[in-house]
Amino acid sequence: MIHEPILLKTILHYFSPNPGDNFIDATAGEGGHAIPIAQKVAPRGKVLAIDTDLEQIKNLQLNAPKNIVVEHGNFKNIKQIVQKNNFPIPKGILFDLGFSSWHIQESGRGFTFNKNEPLDMRFDPTDDSIPTAGEILNSATAEELENIFKLYGEEKMAKQIAREIVKTRRKEKLQTTGDLVNLVAKIKGSGGRINPATKIFQALRIAVNNELENIKQGITAAIEILGPEGLIAVMTFHSLEDRLVKNIFKTKETEGVGHRVNKKVIRPDYKEVKQNPRARSVKLRIFQINKS
Repeated sequence: MIHEPILLKTILHYFSPNPGDNFIDATAGEGGHAIPIAQKVAPRGKVLAIDTDLEQIKNLQLNAPKNIVVEHGNFKNIKQIVQKNNFPIPKGILFDLGFSSWHIQESGRGFTFNKNEPLDMRFDPTDDSIPTAGEILNSATAEELENIFKLYGEEKMAKQIAREIVKTRRKEKLQTTGDLVNLVAKIKGSGGRINPATKIFQALRIAVNNELENIKQGITAAIEILGPEGLIAVMTFHSLEDRLVKNIFKTKETEGVGHRVNKKVIRPDYKEVKQNPRARSVKLRIFQINKS
């Protein structure tokens, strides 16, 4: 099942895909954005669809039209992936930095606190060099855990939670999301509209997948791939990502590389949020390369 693509009409409006154009979806997932773009650029235009999750890639291949070039890889290596596929200079590159509903509902890797699953959180389980969330929780020092929770989750009770993790694992390792949720509830309580473990899960996912550094590398490389008037569109889902993208775009603007198409973030309207609650936190920023 293809997840509901967020801000699809907006992306299509700005990218304005026409037959013969070429695009890159650096976070293709199951093709929610890539497939509609590919349909508009057919038959001669192509979409290079990249995803770090091999399961997502397999799902995309089941539905992908012939003019989608599917590639398993991390978008931080977008330059090498483009070269490997001899892909032409694209008109636009899309980054959707949210993880899909598939990851929550079907992956079984511990991305959600609403299910009791193994503490994995890797987008690419085929890469043995990436530590799981469980490995980090059970081996990092209290200070290292505190820094992860503060830096990537902006968690106010980072120190108390880190200490409790170290204390708990001396008796028994944390193995499931349920173990972690119960531990956080012990420190923060279990009430409220937002799950108390939300920021801890975010922080761990970012740490496991080295997300912020990968975003920096990927977007910087993507800007270098684009030709004159090429567009890069980035959808973020929390403040850390958005600040990083905003600063990259501002720096490139100052350097005279291009300009921000929208100084203020683009957000989905009420109707889209009502239809797709996942869209409520998304922020879209678009950057265009200068003519020359």
